[in-house]
Amino acid sequence: MHVSVVYALAQQQFIEELDVPEGTTAEEAVLSSGIIEKCPEIDLSVHKLGIYAKLIKATQELRDGDRVEIYRSLPRKPRSAHGVDDKKERIRAKKSRVAADGDEKSSS
Repeated sequence: MHVSVVYALAQQQFIEELDVPEGTTAEEAVLSSGIIEKCPEIDLSVHKLGIYAKLIKATQELRDGDRVEIYRSLPRKPRSAHGVDDKKERIRAKKSRVAADGDEKSSS
Protein backbone atom coordinates (compact mmCIF):
# COMPACT_ATOMS: atom_id res chain seq x y z
CA MET A 1 0.00 0.00 0.00
CA HIS A 2 1.26 3.46 -0.88
CA VAL A 3 1.32 6.33 1.68
CA SER A 4 3.02 9.71 2.08
CA VAL A 5 4.57 11.29 5.15
CA VAL A 6 4.90 15.08 5.16
CA TYR A 7 6.43 17.69 7.47
CA ALA A 8 6.68 21.41 6.77
CA LEU A 9 8.91 24.07 8.22
CA ALA A 10 8.50 27.77 7.42
CA GLN A 11 10.94 27.59 4.50
CA GLN A 12 11.18 23.90 3.68
CA GLN A 13 8.88 20.93 3.16
CA PHE A 14 9.67 17.24 3.46
CA ILE A 15 7.59 14.69 1.55
CA GLU A 16 8.40 11.00 1.66
CA GLU A 17 6.49 8.46 -0.43
CA LEU A 18 6.45 4.93 1.00
CA ASP A 19 5.18 1.48 0.18
CA VAL A 20 4.16 -0.12 3.46
CA PRO A 21 2.40 -3.36 4.38
CA GLU A 22 -1.27 -3.47 5.33
CA GLY A 23 -1.77 -2.72 9.04
CA THR A 24 1.01 -0.13 9.24
CA THR A 25 0.27 2.60 11.79
CA ALA A 26 0.87 6.31 11.32
CA GLU A 27 3.75 6.20 13.80
CA GLU A 28 5.39 3.27 12.00
CA ALA A 29 5.12 5.13 8.68
CA VAL A 30 6.73 8.25 10.17
CA LEU A 31 9.57 6.21 11.67
CA SER A 32 10.25 4.29 8.45
CA SER A 33 10.06 7.45 6.30
CA GLY A 34 13.41 8.79 7.55
CA ILE A 35 11.95 12.25 8.23
CA ILE A 36 12.94 12.08 11.89
CA GLU A 37 16.59 11.66 10.90
CA LYS A 38 16.32 14.74 8.64
CA CYS A 39 14.41 16.76 11.27
CA PRO A 40 15.57 15.66 14.73
CA GLU A 41 13.34 18.28 16.40
CA ILE A 42 10.35 16.02 15.68
CA ASP A 43 9.19 14.33 18.87
CA LEU A 44 6.22 12.04 18.31
CA SER A 45 5.26 12.33 21.98
CA VAL A 46 4.77 16.08 21.43
CA HIS A 47 4.00 16.61 17.74
CA LYS A 48 0.51 15.70 16.60
CA LEU A 49 -0.25 13.64 13.52
CA GLY A 50 -3.05 13.94 11.00
CA ILE A 51 -4.33 12.58 7.73
CA TYR A 52 -5.48 15.27 5.32
CA ALA A 53 -5.81 17.91 8.09
CA LYS A 54 -7.75 15.62 10.46
CA LEU A 55 -6.04 14.78 13.75
CA ILE A 56 -5.36 11.10 14.34
CA LYS A 57 -3.71 8.93 16.98
CA ALA A 58 -0.25 7.59 16.21
CA THR A 59 -1.66 4.08 16.51
CA GLN A 60 -4.20 4.55 13.71
CA GLU A 61 -3.78 2.07 10.89
CA LEU A 62 -3.27 3.61 7.48
CA ARG A 63 -5.10 3.01 4.24
CA ASP A 64 -3.75 3.11 0.71
CA GLY A 65 -3.22 6.70 -0.42
CA ASP A 66 -3.17 8.27 3.06
CA ARG A 67 -0.96 11.31 3.65
CA VAL A 68 0.36 11.36 7.21
CA GLU A 69 1.05 14.94 8.29
CA ILE A 70 3.32 15.83 11.19
CA TYR A 71 2.13 19.05 12.79
CA ARG A 72 4.72 21.29 14.38
CA SER A 73 3.94 23.46 17.37
CA LEU A 74 3.23 27.11 16.73
CA PRO A 75 4.62 29.70 19.15
CA ARG A 76 1.11 31.19 19.54
CA LYS A 77 -2.21 30.32 18.02
CA PRO A 78 -2.60 32.51 14.92
CA ARG A 79 -5.91 33.97 16.06
CA SER A 80 -4.55 34.65 19.53
CA ALA A 81 -1.50 36.36 18.07
CA HIS A 82 -3.69 38.73 16.07
CA GLY A 83 -5.89 39.36 19.09
CA VAL A 84 -2.90 40.28 21.26
CA ASP A 85 -1.56 42.62 18.58
CA ASP A 86 -4.99 44.23 18.14
CA LYS A 87 -5.36 44.72 21.89
CA LYS A 88 -1.93 46.35 22.14
CA GLU A 89 -2.87 48.73 19.31
CA ARG A 90 -6.18 49.65 21.03
CA ILE A 91 -4.31 50.37 24.29
CA ARG A 92 -1.77 52.57 22.46
CA ALA A 93 -4.58 54.48 20.72
CA LYS A 94 -6.42 55.01 24.02
CA LYS A 95 -3.26 56.28 25.73
CA SER A 96 -2.71 58.70 22.84
CA ARG A 97 -6.31 60.00 23.15
CA VAL A 98 -5.99 60.40 26.93
CA ALA A 99 -2.68 62.23 26.54
CA ALA A 100 -4.17 64.52 23.87
CA ASP A 101 -7.21 65.22 26.06
CA GLY A 102 -4.91 66.01 28.99
CA ASP A 103 -2.90 68.45 26.87
CA GLU A 104 -6.08 70.24 25.78
CA LYS A 105 -7.36 70.57 29.36
CA SER A 106 -4.04 71.88 30.69
CA SER A 107 -3.83 74.56 27.98
CA SER A 108 -7.34 75.86 28.80
